[in-house]
Amino acid sequence: MSSSQFQLLKQRRFAPFFAVQCLNAFNDNVFRQAIIGLLFWLQATPSERTLYASLAPAIFILPYFLFSATAGQIAEKLEKAKLIRITTVMGVAIMLVAALGFALHHLPLLLAALFATGVHSTLFGPVKYSILPAVLHPRELTGGNGLVEMGTSVSILVGMIVGGLIFSIGGTASPWLAGAAVLAFALAAWLMSRAIPDAGANAPDLRINWNPFTESAAVLRLARKQLAVRNAVLGVSWFWFVGTVFATQLPDYAPLNLGGGNTLYVFVLALFSIGTGVGSMLCEKLSARTVEIGLVPLGAFGMSAFLFDLYFARSGMAVATNLDIAGFLHQPGTWRIIIDLVGIGLFTGFFVVPLFALIQSRTPKTELSRVIGALNIQNSGFVVAASMICLALREWAHWSIPQIFLALAVANTLVAIWIFTIVPEFLMRFLSWLLVRGLYRLRVQGMDHIPDEGAALIVCNHVSFMDALVLSAGIPRPVRFVMYYKIFEIPVMKWIFKTAKAIPIAGARENPELMQRAFDAVDAALAEGELVCIFPEGALTKDGGIAPFKSGVEKVLERRPVPVIPMALRNMWGSMWSRRDSRLGRMRVPRRLRAYVEVVAGTPVDGAAATAESLEAKVRALRGDAA
Repeated sequence: MSSSQFQLLKQRRFAPFFAVQCLNAFNDNVFRQAIIGLLFWLQATPSERTLYASLAPAIFILPYFLFSATAGQIAEKLEKAKLIRITTVMGVAIMLVAALGFALHHLPLLLAALFATGVHSTLFGPVKYSILPAVLHPRELTGGNGLVEMGTSVSILVGMIVGGLIFSIGGTASPWLAGAAVLAFALAAWLMSRAIPDAGANAPDLRINWNPFTESAAVLRLARKQLAVRNAVLGVSWFWFVGTVFATQLPDYAPLNLGGGNTLYVFVLALFSIGTGVGSMLCEKLSARTVEIGLVPLGAFGMSAFLFDLYFARSGMAVATNLDIAGFLHQPGTWRIIIDLVGIGLFTGFFVVPLFALIQSRTPKTELSRVIGALNIQNSGFVVAASMICLALREWAHWSIPQIFLALAVANTLVAIWIFTIVPEFLMRFLSWLLVRGLYRLRVQGMDHIPDEGAALIVCNHVSFMDALVLSAGIPRPVRFVMYYKIFEIPVMKWIFKTAKAIPIAGARENPELMQRAFDAVDAALAEGELVCIFPEGALTKDGGIAPFKSGVEKVLERRPVPVIPMALRNMWGSMWSRRDSRLGRMRVPRRLRAYVEVVAGTPVDGAAATAESLEAKVRALRGDAA
């Protein structure tokens, strides 16, 4: 397993796919911008350019509505590397047609190639995201998705710049240069695809339903099976809505509100794209290499904050005109606008990357490609809705672009609150993320021993009231924690524990009924294939050592002998949440601000052979001399 997301770029299991993805995104935008360049090169009338501007997005997005469900099935059934190679061959054929269209100055042929490009992107979309869980470890999903989102953002931006430059520097040979460029990049993607190793098929026996309407309804239902996945899909679609608002408004925002031209438009688009790329890359660091959905609320409310400020930074028309980048930088208030644009992109990355990782980690592998197909159907609907809403607000309601950004800030806040109200897990993870990252610097070891799926019992030493949150921050899968009911009842923490579906337990003398309900809940969770964590000591340590493990763990394994994963917490003793120095009648402030805390996992133990004593010995060995 890679120690850093950047190490993935050196490995064959990821690097060739990443290159193909970037080349596809790059070439799509070179092609689309080159068509615009051809219209100006041919001195098309304003009405002809307006017709293209209206037709082109619709032509490109239509295949997502028509074929995403079918594409999801195909990506489920076929071996993924083979499917990527098939799509890249399609890309070469499509760009041959595009090259002919450029050479003949034939706009209908170019629009036909644009539709085919939409079909190509529709087929590539499901395999693009479903291949990542097949080739990456769960702890690499956030980093891998961050790289993909960063690569996509940069490739789109550079593709738009290159596509726009072709007809500026090519002279009379510009159409031939455009055709040669898009064909060359398509060939490069095909050559790179040949290096992608086999990644298997999710459901090779799947029977494909070729009816796009019934299958679209079926995959949309599939994406709604799990509440968290359903709302992650909704969140990704909202990301596309926000991105579409920016994509449609920035070309006019640059001249009308910032006082520049096309060069300034590319500059502000670059600020947003770079911010998104940096935010995507930072997700791995901020999440400690887990699927940390606690970043989603941070991203959502950060986006809203910078959107609100962007409105107040420049709510009216520009005073100056025809500014280049240097002239813009010398205008009053410019740096505030720059910070806002980068900030919106940065928090957009925090918002979308964990959502993709959640979809990939929580969706059954045999359904993932079809769920991505459903996601693409919904995304295309949100893209169209965003375009139509912006058009209506600009043309009929006569709103200014800053007013649209203000409305987007309000809408983004309301959507975020709605999603987090429906699925409290997002907000719960955000609060626990703030607590853990604010108090500690977390190191994890041995998380490869956590199974990607299926039931397992985790046993760990019990040092502080924060143990469950610290462990959940280091374990890549959701965990059901069994905890003493008095800890479960701690104010504020209770809501977090309850939302995380923790299982309260009491001693046999205190509340035998609650204890029995806890054992029943543990067995039911294991039967559902979940991870369950218990603290076999039965109470917080009073001296920093490990107390003898009680027989409760054996009772759990007698009913359901699942694999047992021993884990140990290190360096927690002495924190403000442990019982050290409790004789002072107060909790102790940590000696070192954000001290390092370690979570260590050992090799799984056969549940049928495990005993309380043997598991205690393994946890002691993992803990070593540190508590």
